[in-house]
Amino acid sequence: MKKAFLVLLTGWMISGWQIAGAQQRQFTMAEATNGLRMQLAPERLRQFEWIPGENAYTLLTTGNGTTSWVKFTPSSKNGQQTDTLLTTAALNQQLFADKPLRGLPPLKWLTSQEAWFALGNKLYKGTIQNSRLQCSPWCELPQDAENITVSKSGLIAFTVKNNLFVRNTDGQIQPVTNDTDENIVNGKSVHREEFGIDKGIFISPKGDLVAFYRMDQRMVNDYPIIDWSVTPAKNKNIKYPMAGGTSHEVTLGVYQPSTQKTVFLKTEGPKDQYLTCVTWAPDQQSVYVALLNRDQNHLRLNQYNAGTGELIKTLFEEQDPKYVHPTHPLTFVPGKDDQFIWWSDRSGYNQLYLYNTQGKLLKAINEGPYVVNEILGFNTEKNEIFFTAAKDGAMEKHLYKSSYVRPAVKRLDNAAGWHDAQLNSNGRYIFDVYSSETVPYAARIAATDGSFERTLLTAADPLKDFQRPQIRQVTLKADDGTPLYGKLMLPADFDSTKKYPVVVYLYNGPNVQLVKNSFPYSGNLWFEYMTQHGYIMFVMDGRGSDNRGKAFEQATFRQLGTVEMEDQLKGVAYLQSLPYVNKDKMGVHGWSFGGFMTTSLMLRHPGVFQVAVAGGPVMDWSMYEVMYTERYMDTPAANPEGYTASNLLTKTKNLQGKLLLIHGTNDDVVVWQHSINFLRACVDNEVQVDYFVYPGHLHNVLGKDRVHLMQKITDYFDQYLK
Repeated sequence: MKKAFLVLLTGWMISGWQIAGAQQRQFTMAEATNGLRMQLAPERLRQFEWIPGENAYTLLTTGNGTTSWVKFTPSSKNGQQTDTLLTTAALNQQLFADKPLRGLPPLKWLTSQEAWFALGNKLYKGTIQNSRLQCSPWCELPQDAENITVSKSGLIAFTVKNNLFVRNTDGQIQPVTNDTDENIVNGKSVHREEFGIDKGIFISPKGDLVAFYRMDQRMVNDYPIIDWSVTPAKNKNIKYPMAGGTSHEVTLGVYQPSTQKTVFLKTEGPKDQYLTCVTWAPDQQSVYVALLNRDQNHLRLNQYNAGTGELIKTLFEEQDPKYVHPTHPLTFVPGKDDQFIWWSDRSGYNQLYLYNTQGKLLKAINEGPYVVNEILGFNTEKNEIFFTAAKDGAMEKHLYKSSYVRPAVKRLDNAAGWHDAQLNSNGRYIFDVYSSETVPYAARIAATDGSFERTLLTAADPLKDFQRPQIRQVTLKADDGTPLYGKLMLPADFDSTKKYPVVVYLYNGPNVQLVKNSFPYSGNLWFEYMTQHGYIMFVMDGRGSDNRGKAFEQATFRQLGTVEMEDQLKGVAYLQSLPYVNKDKMGVHGWSFGGFMTTSLMLRHPGVFQVAVAGGPVMDWSMYEVMYTERYMDTPAANPEGYTASNLLTKTKNLQGKLLLIHGTNDDVVVWQHSINFLRACVDNEVQVDYFVYPGHLHNVLGKDRVHLMQKITDYFDQYLK
């Protein structure tokens, strides 16, 4: 308890010290909205990448008007050796003399001697010659090629529309599929990118075989997405499986370029089951797939023969009375083709377990009440695995290593904050990038045995000339005693004898965490803009949100918008206890799940907030996608009470105060019909709401449109809270 109090006190003192200097200016709305992407972004290292098989890395550097791709070799004797591999001028001389490039495109290593890059559908390859990269045209893919996947062997897989193609190492382009129905989709991500799925092409370790998803969605209902930017407006139907409805059917194929034959894995079971965690065996003889039932409470990890598609065996099963949520493929231990790391939250926290390929659990890699975030890699000489985790508190992420022979977890960094890292191929060196309340961006290289460390960059504070808020870390308790972490943001010129309006910003849904020790500490410059204009801002992660373990997330199971609101109301009670908070001037704002929460608070707890702005809100969970909704709510038929309680279309008559809805007309995730149906219900109940329609997709709003949107939101709060 004393340690937690000291951390809280120190954070408050630092924030107060930051604003105690000379007069500082306020953000413009453009700076508050887009600044961290543009002129107010901290200086960062660009295109860091370890060179395969070497204790060396490459970076883009800029100096004297030119951009260079530079190789750095860390050395404990002289710091590091530097070699320039390629400059913009050299690349233009080699390839683009007629139409010079202004800078270097992103380059990726194939091997320690070969790299590649793409400009549109044209691919180029570079080879190290005399310590310089000599580049030449590699190949030109079809103009509409997508999902381009390049293997280290030189095999390239890509999709055109709904079909998959492979360019083999001889340069021949082979059609893998030839489905004429656009609703049979090959080589693309499936299951609406749930379960950690972000691709549909899986090239084998040697680069000569290709596994791929095949998704048949002909049986799924069409859903219209209208393009209002043209006259007359045009309709494009998408396939959108809603909760309780018919879902798509997925299979997994294996294509062999040498024979031009495809075998489909015999993943027997219900056709609407989910296939995830796709992993090639190191010897390429088999493919591992996790089969998850539609109820998402029973997983089987299966091994299939890559040549015949036959099931070899089920290694193990995992079940949970609520849901199993697999999001990671198997990670094989280098040099041990019969051992792999499996992620599981069976302990209550997502952690790592060492298995053999017979399905036997060998040992737990780590234990304790904390979540592992990423696997970074291995040092096989020392039997070590490296990962990031929330071991030292959920608001920070740090680097760790452990032996997978005799597990003992050791932290590898000593700076507070949120760390991301890349490990080189042999596990001897690590690239560590982090930020915190007081560090905008820092990067270092370190030997994993502690023998060497070099700081590469400590960025200057791009916000030092701005008026910054005082930020106080807040810890509250849920009804069951669970600690809830939040941040209270006060104006720089805060006067405790005055009363201020408050805006609560929230999300509080699965897989998202708002409260972190990262830069900027507020989490959002718009929050700081609001404090500069006389508001107190408050954010808090309640139960249901990310990085706190299974019980914390599953507390909302079958009752979305209930437990989360109880927690947010704890935050409201805290705010109302503060003598400088104007209880009659309280607003709430959120997007997507946060939009659902915002609207829920206005309708299920009317009178708490006087003003609300809900962006892209779910209004009826029976109209949201199958995979996400049924995980957290079950089906409408199995959980009618939960769907009824969370349905906001039936509660419009409860509205007190002012509510602004914002929705994008082209939103294909939370479809526009949610808000249209809500407006109809408001009309039927003679309830007045305000509505702002964006002609497009709100997730893609950038630049001036984003500034205009945030100004609209700010003006709404000003109108009713000032």
